[in-house]
Amino acid sequence: MPKRSSQPSSRSGQSPLSNSAESAQRRSRKRLLQPVFEHTQDAIALLDDHGNLMDVNATACQLFGLSRKVLMTRPLSTFLTAEFDSDRFRQSLQTSQPLIGELCLSCAHQRQREVEYSLTPNVLPHCHLLLLRDISRRKVEMAAELRRQRQRIELFSEVTLKIRQSLQLKEILRTTVTEVQRILQADRVLIYQVLADGTGKTISESVLPDYPPLIDLEFPEEVFPEDYQQLYAEGRVRAIANVQDASSGLAECLVDFVTQFNIQAKLIVPIVQSVPLQNISSPPAAPQGRPLPQNRLWGLLIAHQCSSPRQWVEFELELMQQLADQISIALAQAQFLEHLEEMVEVRTAELKHANRSLQQEIADRKQAEAALLQSEEQLRLITNAMPVLIAYVDDQQRYRFNNKAYDDWLGQPPASIYGSHLRQVWGDSYPQMQPHIEAALLGQVVTYENEIVLKHGEWRSVDITYIPHRDEQKFVKGFFALTSDISDRKAIERMKDEFISVVSHELRTPLTSLHSALKILATGRLGTLSSEGQQMLTIADDSTERLVRLINSVLDLQRIESGQVIMDRQACNAAHLMIQATEAMQAMAQQHEVTLVTQPQNVLIWADADYILQALTNLLSNAIKFSAPGGTVWLTLEQHRSEAVMRVRDEGQGIPADQLERIFERFQQVDSSDSRKKGGTGLGLTICRKIIEQHNGRIWAESTPSYGSTFSFTLPIFSE
Repeated sequence: MPKRSSQPSSRSGQSPLSNSAESAQRRSRKRLLQPVFEHTQDAIALLDDHGNLMDVNATACQLFGLSRKVLMTRPLSTFLTAEFDSDRFRQSLQTSQPLIGELCLSCAHQRQREVEYSLTPNVLPHCHLLLLRDISRRKVEMAAELRRQRQRIELFSEVTLKIRQSLQLKEILRTTVTEVQRILQADRVLIYQVLADGTGKTISESVLPDYPPLIDLEFPEEVFPEDYQQLYAEGRVRAIANVQDASSGLAECLVDFVTQFNIQAKLIVPIVQSVPLQNISSPPAAPQGRPLPQNRLWGLLIAHQCSSPRQWVEFELELMQQLADQISIALAQAQFLEHLEEMVEVRTAELKHANRSLQQEIADRKQAEAALLQSEEQLRLITNAMPVLIAYVDDQQRYRFNNKAYDDWLGQPPASIYGSHLRQVWGDSYPQMQPHIEAALLGQVVTYENEIVLKHGEWRSVDITYIPHRDEQKFVKGFFALTSDISDRKAIERMKDEFISVVSHELRTPLTSLHSALKILATGRLGTLSSEGQQMLTIADDSTERLVRLINSVLDLQRIESGQVIMDRQACNAAHLMIQATEAMQAMAQQHEVTLVTQPQNVLIWADADYILQALTNLLSNAIKFSAPGGTVWLTLEQHRSEAVMRVRDEGQGIPADQLERIFERFQQVDSSDSRKKGGTGLGLTICRKIIEQHNGRIWAESTPSYGSTFSFTLPIFSE
């Protein structure tokens, strides 16, 4: 590249100091791009404004077949073929518009490589990013598949030609089985003729030397009953991948029969003739005196796989059906030679149509593949620019897409993560993620918070969302995972919690004194108040009591979250806890005219009895407060493998679906005015969730508005 003058530019007006800062900034940004050069599987080159190579990675050196030192001395244009549109390339550099396409490179040793390229101008000042991906092998494979399809069509045309050129039925049948075995690579291909008395025999066969021949072997009528013959006469085709599979529909006697001939898979296509009704006794009346055709089963074209089961593909079925039709034509040819040319022309037209359809399908697939590659490249460019973890995980919990942030955060490049199981990527964090992952694969949108360790050992708080991906049949194929850093927000929340805790501590003592004084005034020992004064005293007493409950709840929550509370977990009888909770809330239930129903079970759980009792009384209290007079509240328990599930169900007003998750957050209530009327603080459910989470359990709510709600939580079962 030409050297720049050390004198300040009169056009830019920048000082040498600013140029130096700009140069340092460019070097810093170039160092940031260095990991991309070292770890990507694509060839990467940096170009200047004139298209000269400024830098290349190791993959680019392999692609060009030259060393980095040699490449740095040559412009990119020396490797481009004459067919490349250089003007469009230069225009992209000038207009800063990205460019995507294909080109042919002339590499070392006179090698040519077909590549896809993606040009991103000005990734650095006067520096342009060129990504190259070698697609030579893929193009060769596509051409090979196209040749194979053409060969199959040519083989079919060859068989058809041989059938048409012969009037000898035995030669036609022998040619058919030989060519079909060659095309399908089957172990045995035979033609089975159905005789007039219901029996049948193999009249032509091509079989490998390792397996017994069936030629001229006659089979009794029981092998091929009349009802089967009728089905095949109507055009039935059977492709059996495994004769031993019960789903194949073969009777046990027939399975035993074919097993003696080492048959493991079979493909059966009927050979049908159209017989005029005038050849059938008592034909039905036909319009205008013309006889109506009726199908008669002449025989079967059968392919056997004896070495192993085999999954027959659509092309093979179509080939067998078309050849069976050709045999029918040959049969008719022997009887009606004068109509042969007309029938062959019809068949040729069908083959041409099939060939055109195949060519169109190949063209459509190539176009769809190109569009998919372009879309994927655009998606990756967008997601790589976002400062969050973005990934797609399939239903086997394996990564199928992830952005560059995984490298920045975890030190794991996208290429190394692709195809890896979530357990391999997240290690010790996976057990906390697993329940949420399983919920997403069941079709639920999941949002939760977690703590992860970055590549430098720093712990960060993150917010994680899983969005299920369903197919057309509504089955979950996988989910999208979005992970964002919320460490700063968490720090602010901790500051807020500490502030609330300090304020609560400072208010607790004077509030307790004030509450006691109001209680003494209410007794009348210090004098009698007027009715209005007594009413105001009652209001003040209730408000003070609610404020004391709120402060106590805040302090309880703060102690649990700060880790000051250590759960004294031991083996507890769940039945005793359920009975204690209902007895403690019986007076409140009678006051609200609500019936408490409990169904205790003697199940040993591993828990702190006092805190579980607190959670149960909180849930029962809420259920009672929000139940109408005459309602019922149930407390039940279910045992599932290694955990117990306790449920509190009511017949109250219910909870809207969009608030089922929010109600477990602080100061979140379904109806604030109604909750204040019933004495709620908005912290009871939050405390319940913290208690259950301290026991490694889960808590959730289910509700149908106007029909009631159910609050459930899990606890581990004690195991000796």
